[in-house]
Amino acid sequence: MSAAPYRFSLEDADDRILAGRAADGDTRAFEVLARRYGPLLRAYARRILGSNNEVDDVVQETLITAWRDLPSLNDGSVVKSWLMRIASHKSIDRIRARKNHVDVDDVDAAQPDRLSPHAVSEATSLHEAVSQALATLPLDQQRCWVLREVGEHSYDEIAEQMGIPASTVRGLLSRARRNLMTEMEAWR
Repeated sequence: MSAAPYRFSLEDADDRILAGRAADGDTRAFEVLARRYGPLLRAYARRILGSNNEVDDVVQETLITAWRDLPSLNDGSVVKSWLMRIASHKSIDRIRARKNHVDVDDVDAAQPDRLSPHAVSEATSLHEAVSQALATLPLDQQRCWVLREVGEHSYDEIAEQMGIPASTVRGLLSRARRNLMTEMEAWR
């Protein structure tokens, strides 16, 4: 009895293979990348934008841009950070295009569905306080903090994405954390 031949599944393929195939026009490979990183892109965009209102649009624009520009990506193994960088740029473009800042009352806070009203209220207040505190930071500090804490990027990845030295990233993150701690003192 012979063993059944191994069937290759795109779901199991690493990013380099998927990116290479997608760059050659394989829509199924690109769909796997979109499913793999879509939730992370949504969470990342939500953190930058401060609400759910524009998240889906930013993720869609990110994926459209990625599909168009994928042939220019030289190293398919960095597709995650490349997608995050596109999402970051798209999110910041949205923020810059706003005429007014988002009203705190319009923010859709993540609400646990099986907790007490008190816990839900507290979570909502904390989310609003963090969003307000983040909004007080200079844009470079916001970007560094979100890339590190939400996007889980390394200092070197953040430096590359922002086009600044890693030492500057460390300084921006230090100032952002110190400013956030000061702003969030009431929540300690």
